[in-house]
Amino acid sequence: MQTSLQINARRQFLLKLLGGGASMLWLPASAYAAVRPEIHGGEASVNERGSRLVFNLTAPTDHKVFTLSNPERVVLDLKETALPKGFEMQLPEGVVVSRLRSGIQNGNDLRLVFDVQQPAKPSVLMTPEPDGKGFKLVLDLAHKPLGMPRVVVKDSEAKRAFAEKAAERESKLLSTAQNEDRRLEPTAKEVREAERQAERQIARQESPRHGARKLVIAIDAGHGGKDPGAIGQDGTREKDVTLAIARKLESLIQGEHGFKTVLTRRTDVFIPLRERTNIARRNKADMFISLHADAFSDPDARGASVFCLSLNGASSEAARWMADKENSADLVGGVSLNERSDSLASVLLDLSQSASMQAGMDAGQRILTELGEVGSLHRRSVQQAGFMVLKSPDIPSMLVETAFLSNPQEERKLRSSGHQQKVAQSVFRGLHDYYASKAMEGTHFAML
Repeated sequence: MQTSLQINARRQFLLKLLGGGASMLWLPASAYAAVRPEIHGGEASVNERGSRLVFNLTAPTDHKVFTLSNPERVVLDLKETALPKGFEMQLPEGVVVSRLRSGIQNGNDLRLVFDVQQPAKPSVLMTPEPDGKGFKLVLDLAHKPLGMPRVVVKDSEAKRAFAEKAAERESKLLSTAQNEDRRLEPTAKEVREAERQAERQIARQESPRHGARKLVIAIDAGHGGKDPGAIGQDGTREKDVTLAIARKLESLIQGEHGFKTVLTRRTDVFIPLRERTNIARRNKADMFISLHADAFSDPDARGASVFCLSLNGASSEAARWMADKENSADLVGGVSLNERSDSLASVLLDLSQSASMQAGMDAGQRILTELGEVGSLHRRSVQQAGFMVLKSPDIPSMLVETAFLSNPQEERKLRSSGHQQKVAQSVFRGLHDYYASKAMEGTHFAML
């Protein structure tokens, strides 16, 4: 059995083989099988979306989060995870959590219960530490500000001034519809949107820096041609809805500096699943987003969800790639596999695939959070499955189920051009937030 020191030593050796550019990649969870996850630190903070709690872990772990009411609580279950005795977390002013409790489930599983002062929407993301020595589990709790909404200004005076003017304008518009003597403050959502508008206006006013690489976003409108996809009670076809949203999303992305798009289909044609990922790879896509509208036998099923590739799906695809010499010679990440030994090629592919999966999960969670602002969510956290269109090992990929066509209310929404636009805006905002936070070297975001 390997010790944690042996695992970290092996990881550092593999990263040296790849060079310094691979410092942010991480090995799959199976490499940490000998290390029991343990929480060894944590901190809480407040941001424009709500509260954030970050836990430091020795190894990745399966997790599940849900909410309880009367009283309001958020529950986080961590599989086979240890919590040291006397663990404490400081809760600064503005954090929605008033108390943290812990217990043991099923013998070894850790349950953390957060007493919250008001309803909060939870989302969980697990990311590796940059030095490879552990993981961070990030629990975001979206909620209304506990006190006066605060304008969070991150960058320039121009951004502050623009955000304040936008918030003031929104407040005046609202005031005209209310009693004249009632003073309305902008909501947290309005402040957040004002800040986004400020970021976009400033970005548009700046000319692109010389040599900045544009991020390529591949947009896949699910189904098409002889494959109509799901069909609602009123005859709404999934292939038509996804194409409409894809075109609207393309328009939003192309309106921003630093992006360009490629659509897997622009008309009502049938494109095989693997060809969709091949289109993304030929265009050297940085992100692949496949748009769908779900269906289920129960007409009450509702809400959006986001899927990324599962570990099982990744393992089967890696095996196919290793056996396919043509694919092995053309990895988009810039590493050719066909001149490597089988063992080293397997490691290189594993690292590339793991990094892509993590990036897809991160961006997918941001998009899912935004979708929750315009409709209900079927699942509050990103799900994992072995969908064929998610299996490109070197492109972060996600499948977005916008809503259920089998639900009559959601079918009516999906037929509406206005709601389609809201869905496209949600996907774009989540995508923009992801790249703004990552600021990849050589791109427009890194030069702002």
